[in-house]
Amino acid sequence: MPNRSGMILAALLTSMTAPVVAAAPAEQSPYAALAAIEARVATIGFRLTTANADWCPVRQPQFGWIWGDPRLYTADQRAEALAAYGAGDGVHAFIAALAPHSPAASAGMRVGTSITGIAGAPVPDGAGDHPFARITAIEGDMAARPLDTAIALHVGAGHIVHVTPVAGCVSDFRVEANEKPGAVADGRMVLVNQGLADFAADDEELAAAIAHELAHNILRHRARLDAAGVDRGLGKQFGRNARLFKQTEIEADRLSVWLLAGAGYDPASAARFWTRFGQRKGRPLFQAGTHPPWRERVAILEAEAAAVAAARATGRPLRPPLIDDPAPLE
Repeated sequence: MPNRSGMILAALLTSMTAPVVAAAPAEQSPYAALAAIEARVATIGFRLTTANADWCPVRQPQFGWIWGDPRLYTADQRAEALAAYGAGDGVHAFIAALAPHSPAASAGMRVGTSITGIAGAPVPDGAGDHPFARITAIEGDMAARPLDTAIALHVGAGHIVHVTPVAGCVSDFRVEANEKPGAVADGRMVLVNQGLADFAADDEELAAAIAHELAHNILRHRARLDAAGVDRGLGKQFGRNARLFKQTEIEADRLSVWLLAGAGYDPASAARFWTRFGQRKGRPLFQAGTHPPWRERVAILEAEAAAVAAARATGRPLRPPLIDDPAPLE
């Protein structure tokens, strides 16, 4: 019998093959544009984490959502921003994006649903001045809960929705309203800039960029670099620091191709994306010490895609490199 993650992936793949009718172009508010990108990232992140869960040494509950917080917006922005999500009173945290066929969507959650409590307790409020403080607190609370155990969400007027997550690789996903085409992974979070989603030619390419950041988290690169005592300041561009950062970038590139394959994406999309990314105008020069030249990384990505194809051609199960035995950072 297929496992639950497999059935969800099959449903996601089926939904992607449905014909799409092009709509007439219309002017879109910046908040609606951001909400649309959050929906894409939620879908891709859920698919990558759950389809590859059996490969991941550290897993967490995956619900298939991205959370929103009215406090991210100034008073004069709030009404228009919340309207883009269909969110309510402008006080409570709300669901900003849902992956189709995810546990949250299957339980009847909707984008814009305000959450007033979690398992009988108030929604974590967060601490400090960081604009994502409450969302970070919510994500941390959810990630620490048992796998495959239902959670009760209070959605107002005494109504409770029970959502049972599925196991997935450790990571939550978030979108930043930043025009720079970039993304970052901090060990448990993948933060995608709106500019990166706009740059990607399609969801296959966006998945390639997200898989690269997810690979950083799976391979514990931030913790391993910290343990190796690297300099994260100006010194990261030189000597041992640069060499170790470059090693982690190559590792993330290699693993990303297998994550794409495991989730049903085209493994060749990684080489396509990074070719375009490497050739873009205005690319920063300061990463030259910490990242391989784009032609080198594309060659690495193509070699991994060939290894995936060879495994499939011979009927061998896919087994990604590095997860069980990553090279030491020395």
